[in-house]
Amino acid sequence: MNSPEPRNAPQAQPPDYSRQFRHPRPPRHFVDAEAGPVVRPYAMTRGRTSSTSQHHRLDLIALVVPEPTAGSGGHGHHLSPEHVDIVERCERSPQSIAELAAGLDLPVGVIRVLVGDLVEDELVQVTRPVPPAELPDVNILREVINGLRAL
Repeated sequence: MNSPEPRNAPQAQPPDYSRQFRHPRPPRHFVDAEAGPVVRPYAMTRGRTSSTSQHHRLDLIALVVPEPTAGSGGHGHHLSPEHVDIVERCERSPQSIAELAAGLDLPVGVIRVLVGDLVEDELVQVTRPVPPAELPDVNILREVINGLRAL
């Protein structure tokens, strides 16, 4: 019937699939020296996709200006290099969210989170564009112009 296997019999080895499913080796030089340090966007925002405070809207054309009471470059605070870059750019001249994203070569979503952090830390202010519903009526402007011409 069932006889025990002899002790000296070779044991069956499982097949070696590691070569079949092995990922190709990365190239020796996978970092370009000209690219600088590579940091993933989620690392800059600590995994957040929006700032903790949702009471401010950051449109693409919203202008970011430094708070008058904030220190120069935000150096008195514990800020990431990206936060400091944003504050310094805005100190030179007001920047829109889109301009900051293009100038710092970062995604707009990352800039929105970082600017939201700076707003909460009271280092920058965001001036929102006037919504189309609040713009003055064209007829009223024409009447004002005609009234000025009549003077």
